[in-house]
Amino acid sequence: MAELADPEDPEGAGPALWEEVAGWWQDHFTAGADPEYEEQILPMAVEALAGAARVLEVGTGEGQVARAAAAAGARAVVGIDLSTNQIVEAQRRGDGPRYAQATADALPFADGAFDAVVACLVFEHIDAVDEAVAEVARVLRPGGRFVFFLNHPLLQTPDSGWIDDQILEPPEQYWRLGAYLHEAATMEQVEKGVFIRFVHRPLSRYVNAMAAQGLLVERMVEPAPPAGFLAQAPEYVEAASIPRLLLLVARLHP
Repeated sequence: MAELADPEDPEGAGPALWEEVAGWWQDHFTAGADPEYEEQILPMAVEALAGAARVLEVGTGEGQVARAAAAAGARAVVGIDLSTNQIVEAQRRGDGPRYAQATADALPFADGAFDAVVACLVFEHIDAVDEAVAEVARVLRPGGRFVFFLNHPLLQTPDSGWIDDQILEPPEQYWRLGAYLHEAATMEQVEKGVFIRFVHRPLSRYVNAMAAQGLLVERMVEPAPPAGFLAQAPEYVEAASIPRLLLLVARLHP
């Protein structure tokens, strides 16, 4: 595959990047291809959304989380995404939800329209984070839930990773942390020739943005990597006590 973006220019990646990587995402992370989604993310999302009749997924991609919510009993599920290619594929796959093309910071829905909003590994790609959080709060009914999945902001900071240091005597193995407090956009190579734009922010940035809109965290989950992921990534086994994922469940208070 040709390079999809310039890794030296994180500010130069716009909506076209997400159109280009849509097919790659669909092939590698949906329809049972990714054990983290199958064994961990989808079951956690269904559990956190239980009892919500009207659900919005922000950054739905091809709709696998939205479809899981519908299959679990949500009466009305809507998914929005920036990418035309993702929305077209989501509509083709069907199975209940409705879809619309929109951005997270300008949701085309009425105030209080949903019982729950879910965002799965999306906000680390959004620049307008405060506006997007405000929109989540606006479209939730009072008491509604925000189910918020992130790549773990502390332990998956750029330049973090497992270090097997054979220079030290005796040798040491440890998990190195990157510049956690430094908020910055980077282009990361997620596969040979495939670059994705990430915006790293410390966890406090998200929690405080939510609190400013009345979204107060009620539950926090830091799961260990699932068995299927470790089977595919044996180099991570020694670091299996380091979570890759963070789930926050917040409720909208008046």
